[in-house]
Amino acid sequence: MKQTIVRSVNELPTYGFGSRTGPWWGAMAFIALEGMGFAVAIAAYLYLYAVNPKWPINSPPPDLWPGTLATAVYVLSVIPNELTSRWAHKLDLRGVRIGLVIMSLIGLALLVIRGFEFAHLNARWDLDAYGSVVWFVLALHTTHLATDVGDTLVLTVLMFTRHAKPRRFSDVTDNVFYWNFVVIAWLPLYVLLDWTPRL
Repeated sequence: MKQTIVRSVNELPTYGFGSRTGPWWGAMAFIALEGMGFAVAIAAYLYLYAVNPKWPINSPPPDLWPGTLATAVYVLSVIPNELTSRWAHKLDLRGVRIGLVIMSLIGLALLVIRGFEFAHLNARWDLDAYGSVVWFVLALHTTHLATDVGDTLVLTVLMFTRHAKPRRFSDVTDNVFYWNFVVIAWLPLYVLLDWTPRL
């Protein structure tokens, strides 16, 4: 049987950035699902806030300093994160390595700060509905933070090995995109957890 080549795709690129790649769309779907999870958690918190005459129920509000420190680090992290994205689009290996190392350190620092946030919630998770929802909301965001830190660490290692090929630069931009989601998701949660109990 004779085969006819309809079109040769040898010259097409083997990687791309943004919406031209499958992983980007996967990240978008993941973010949509996780965003809905955050919306449900926020709704649960606000429902409990609305139906209880005293809020927090049996605890003082969380201490402000850990959440405020984390928020400042999140907001400032956008700068090296966006620089890393620019370097990745230019296929600048040295710049991407620097950016990923910085973002890895920022992520690890935020995990340490998150430990202090849990310690300063001033509520036990099993004491009442307030304690349960506060711990749940903070734990939910922690899973996203830890996921992105793990991804960043893996990418950092890969970019220092023979696997630092053009396709990996696309993975770096996807990681940058997800980190921006983690930052944006935290901002309303900071207001919810640290300031709503003080209203």
